[in-house]
Amino acid sequence: MNVYILVVDDEPDVEALFRQQFRRDLRAGRFHMEFALSAPDAIKRAAEVRDPSLILILSDINMPGMSGLDMLPKVRADHPHVPVIMITAYGDVETRRKAIEGGATGLLTKPIDFAQLRQEIDTRLEQAA
Repeated sequence: MNVYILVVDDEPDVEALFRQQFRRDLRAGRFHMEFALSAPDAIKRAAEVRDPSLILILSDINMPGMSGLDMLPKVRADHPHVPVIMITAYGDVETRRKAIEGGATGLLTKPIDFAQLRQEIDTRLEQAA
């Protein structure tokens, strides 16, 4: 089964960073990554990827227009079984509270700890198998 991870961030260089960090996994076909530059684009892309192949959504919080926190209840309603991890430069208590109350599975702070993220992805891959 092809499995997908959706990464949502308004910074265009995020795609290159993630592709570099996970290049071996992507080349080996362990999973595919889709990228969206906005929350509305992410909602559309998530709808295009059929369940259960979407195994994880990673979303920045601070984006122009619709924020990641605004997007969170919409993707959780459409994909209740897909974990959503929010990413922020501000790992304060209030941001964490809003993310968890909104349905996020977790919160990562920038700069991203890719070893920690890899463990999370491995867990999701095991659950999808």
